[in-house]
Amino acid sequence: MPADQKLSHRELELLEALRRLGGSARSGELAKVLGVSEETVRRTIKALAKQGLVQRVHGGAYLSGPDTADSFYRRISKYTEEKQSIAAGVLPQITDGMAIFLDVGSTTAFVAKELRCRANLTVVTNSIGVAQTLANHNGNRVHFLGGEIQSNERGTFGHVAEQQVRAFALDLAVLSADAFSAKHGALYHSATEAHLAAVVAQAAERTLLILAHPKFDDMAPHRGPQPEMLDLLMTDVLPGRKYRRALETWGIGLELAPTQDAEAASEVKAKKRASLLE
Repeated sequence: MPADQKLSHRELELLEALRRLGGSARSGELAKVLGVSEETVRRTIKALAKQGLVQRVHGGAYLSGPDTADSFYRRISKYTEEKQSIAAGVLPQITDGMAIFLDVGSTTAFVAKELRCRANLTVVTNSIGVAQTLANHNGNRVHFLGGEIQSNERGTFGHVAEQQVRAFALDLAVLSADAFSAKHGALYHSATEAHLAAVVAQAAERTLLILAHPKFDDMAPHRGPQPEMLDLLMTDVLPGRKYRRALETWGIGLELAPTQDAEAASEVKAKKRASLLE
């Protein structure tokens, strides 16, 4: 920080809170930590962003700098429309009373918000955000896995998390990935995340992989579940031919999430049919 860059007491407090929370946090979390209103937090974030000390994202902020390049909040702010579309597509796959797993992916965070309309779910998760979204709501029972917390992912990983998830009989696992390969399937930057995903897939009756279309052009070093363990891949844009061939070879179904244009067209058609019946 430049010597002539003077910060208020509130700004210094918020920066310190972000550091304690792993470099990123939602406005609501910061408000609780600092004992102030969310509006005060938003104003402080805005002031710090002007000075280049934090980056603002929808619902929160993360510290600027190379150490936070892969921050959860940085990732969740990208391709939000595509992720929302995928989350809407996942919703019909999950009915009241199911036992499901949701991972720490940014797209999965959108799925969790969609699921607030479901009831009596048994939710197993290693995501702090998912647990906060669905706990104590509509009769849901949320089981948060133990293990080592990775602050940049806002979740838990490792031997403890893997052992605990094996105790559940899951109807459906909803997994994300950092990349997708036509040779290896789901890929991850973190070895511990890749290994947990493989364990979860073994514990689930069905496994759904959700990916925004840019993931098909990305690369990552660690292999996740065996492709044959996956039942369905949901994305927002039809993947290339080599990916479709690989999915067919592995027996993985492919489903495209509804687009906003398609949803709007469906609403128009429904209104026209209703008017004809009147």
